[in-house]
Amino acid sequence: MSQIQQVAQTFGVDWVHLGAQSISFGIVCLVLYKLAYGPILKMLETRRQQIAAGLANAAKIKAELESIEKQRLDVLAKAGDEGRQLVEDARQAAARVGAEERRKATAEAAQIVARAREAAEQERARMIAEVRHQVGKLVIQTAASVTGKILTAEDHRRLAEETANRLAVQ
Repeated sequence: MSQIQQVAQTFGVDWVHLGAQSISFGIVCLVLYKLAYGPILKMLETRRQQIAAGLANAAKIKAELESIEKQRLDVLAKAGDEGRQLVEDARQAAARVGAEERRKATAEAAQIVARAREAAEQERARMIAEVRHQVGKLVIQTAASVTGKILTAEDHRRLAEETANRLAVQ
């Protein structure tokens, strides 16, 4: 007896039943592989592909978000620069308007001063003319009182001219 037969007899191996059970086990394995293991492997492969696609899509979305964030920061920077430029332009415009208004106010003040001087000069000339007229009247009245005679219109005219000439010289 060989050693294999001895071990088989010790454990009570029946070669016919063992062969039938092996064939039966192989058939069960083949059926399980076709009906259960194959579809499970396909489902796992599909899920693996979906996960890979999701990760690729997530990476793509992340890259797009980074690009959008960069564009947003660029737009904000540009808007900030434009805002600063607008503020600077407004300041310059305000300075120009202020300078123009000061120039107009200065010109207007100079016109007011010129008109006031002109009015004062006219008033002075009017007062001098009035004073001359009054002095002329006083001279004629004084001459009439001193001479005791009634002066004619020709005397009045002559005395007024002489008085005006003397006052003009002084």
